[in-house]
Amino acid sequence: MARRRARVKSHVRNIDCVRGMAALPDSCVDLVVTDPPFAIGFAASRGNYNRTDSRVMRGYGEVRAKDYAEFTRSWMAQAHRVMSDDASMYVFSGWNNLRDVLAGLDEMGFTTVNHIVWKYQFGVFTKKKFVTSHYHCLYACKDPSKRRFYPSARFAAGERTADGRSARYRDMEDVWEIRREYWTGRKKTPTKLPRELVEKLLAYSSARGDLVMDPFLGSGQVAVVAALMGRAYVGFEVSREYCEFARRRLESGRYLP
Repeated sequence: MARRRARVKSHVRNIDCVRGMAALPDSCVDLVVTDPPFAIGFAASRGNYNRTDSRVMRGYGEVRAKDYAEFTRSWMAQAHRVMSDDASMYVFSGWNNLRDVLAGLDEMGFTTVNHIVWKYQFGVFTKKKFVTSHYHCLYACKDPSKRRFYPSARFAAGERTADGRSARYRDMEDVWEIRREYWTGRKKTPTKLPRELVEKLLAYSSARGDLVMDPFLGSGQVAVVAALMGRAYVGFEVSREYCEFARRRLESGRYLP
């Protein structure tokens, strides 16, 4: 049973997220999951990670490092306004501008609950430093006294792993080893969160019928997984090509049409 119905109909818009969120009513969003630009000079046009360049869609909108603090504050201020008091937010970040993400959360009135590390299966080879093969995921909320969390959403208290450990405890540790996805032979955006990761976040921090928002929609991963899990969704994306790609996925009713 849904805790309550979302007051905003599911939709995605080809618009800057600050302008898009400004059109939403106060306190209408139950969960935010987002992977904003990292301001690292990412070159989306090349065949990153051995991908076929012709299948990687153009249009990735990077942010200048010198503008990142203000960029972060501007979208977080709107996110805080549209989130309900019991809502949570998960923000992904690389290490380069992590300080701006942490400062933005504090300055905009969020409370940081956890600092999750997502370890994926590979990084880019380096010769003069250690290989980066993880992202940070900041779990924050608007009101700690009202924040919702569902600890038994994926495993019951008594469930065990193959080696006899508590499955729920293992799943709730703050270092997650989840593989990146390969969409072999398909069109794709240069970056995307894996389905398994989004499903885990939505299970622990939302219920059926809740409204899930992604201010940086990209290929539509968060919106698509939310829809498949019985959540409403809203998303914003400045790239017309990315937004249309996300719409096609959502209209198909399948993960990959």
